[in-house]
Amino acid sequence: MKTLKNQDGIALVTALMFTLICLGIVAALMQMLLLQTKLSAVEKNYRNSLEAAYGGTELVTKEFIPKLFTNYSTSIGPLLAAYGTGTGYSNIGLQASSGLRTKLGSATSDWGSLSKTLDAKDTPDLQFLLKGTGTNGNFKVYAKIVDTVPGNSDTTGIDYLDSGVGVAGIGSGIAPKHNPALYSVEVTGERAVNPKEKAQLSVLYAF
Repeated sequence: MKTLKNQDGIALVTALMFTLICLGIVAALMQMLLLQTKLSAVEKNYRNSLEAAYGGTELVTKEFIPKLFTNYSTSIGPLLAAYGTGTGYSNIGLQASSGLRTKLGSATSDWGSLSKTLDAKDTPDLQFLLKGTGTNGNFKVYAKIVDTVPGNSDTTGIDYLDSGVGVAGIGSGIAPKHNPALYSVEVTGERAVNPKEKAQLSVLYAF
């Protein structure tokens, strides 16, 4: 037996091993960087869709529903004319279901066959377009009432009850306790050119 002590080439092998380890570390860092970039892009897209859903909720609860109770209490046509075929940014292509007024004025048990599913895109009560910069910046919003608890809100704006006065003539006014109507509304905001970029909100609205 003869022991070989030839170590020629060991430096090359060591260098190659270190190079391989460094390449593995760099590849892992690049993979983490790409993954973080993708997550940031997804988060940004979600935030945009979420803001569109919030904006749509503001329009539905502060613009459309109050007008349906007051200015357009007998017909939904003027509201559709103002926001569906108007000019400029007021034309958001508003569409409304035929059962919207029933959902606003009746308890859920009296809706009949009207849709109650939690998917806002499944037979929506309201749908419209929020315009952004360029075609890619547009967002579609779908809103749907899924539950109604009627209240005693006076939607006419006329006070039919005179304030009551006590025997001494100095009593405070008497009025019935206000129980607002409660509406559970599902809202979905999604990018017009890519429906996968979407956000969903569940809203409890009292009127």
